Amino acid sequence: MRETKQATFSELEYDAKKRKTRRERFLERRFAGLRMEALPDETTILKFRHLLERHDLGEGLKAGIDRRLESQGLSLREGTVVDASIVEAPSLTKNRSGERDPEMRQTKKGNQWHFGMKMHVGLDAETGIARSFVATGANESDVAHARRLPHGGEKREENLGRDVDWRVAMRPGKRRRLDAESDEERREKEKASIWAKAEHPFFYVKRVFGYAKVRYRGLHKNTQWIALLLGFANLLIAERRLAA
Repeated sequence: MRETKQATFSELEYDAKKRKTRRERFLERRFAGLRMEALPDETTILKFRHLLERHDLGEGLKAGIDRRLESQGLSLREGTVVDASIVEAPSLTKNRSGERDPEMRQTKKGNQWHFGMKMHVGLDAETGIARSFVATGANESDVAHARRLPHGGEKREENLGRDVDWRVAMRPGKRRRLDAESDEERREKEKASIWAKAEHPFFYVKRVFGYAKVRYRGLHKNTQWIALLLGFANLLIAERRLAA
């Protein structure tokens, strides 16, 4: 796992200048086990990336991390928080084919248009650990994949066939019109406190690990990297929880 983390972070910060900056960041250096005198060279990084993509190792490594966390007592609970986040892709056509990535899609969020992919994540409602993950084009609705993401007690055999209690957060514009002392507003605050956990994996993947934009063409390659980074995010979330 140490070699995997080293190669991953070196790939995410490929050029020498950015890799030097990352070495100076204590959190990433400690987590990846990077030593100042020994970083994987470009050939090793390239071989690791091709191996990861060819054999779907990103999803496999994440599954292994999740099993390890379960063995530490962070087992599946009842209740799943479902959320999605857009990962931007280049919309320019200045490339060999003269076309945008055909597997990426365009969508409008608020008053702004986005082009790229979307990661749909199902998180444990208690721990905030990302258990399930689906990657699609950015135009796919968050709700369209909600039934594929539950993973806790609601998936047990004795619960199959029962009605699921879907608690969907109210849109901000509609919520602003609520009375601050109303029962509806109180329920929305309760949902928001749970839903906020969904932002933690996205924060690690997009801000800490720097995957706010896709690095490759096509969904498959990016899916493997995002799955691996979600696994690493789970390790950091679990570390904070176990230390509390």
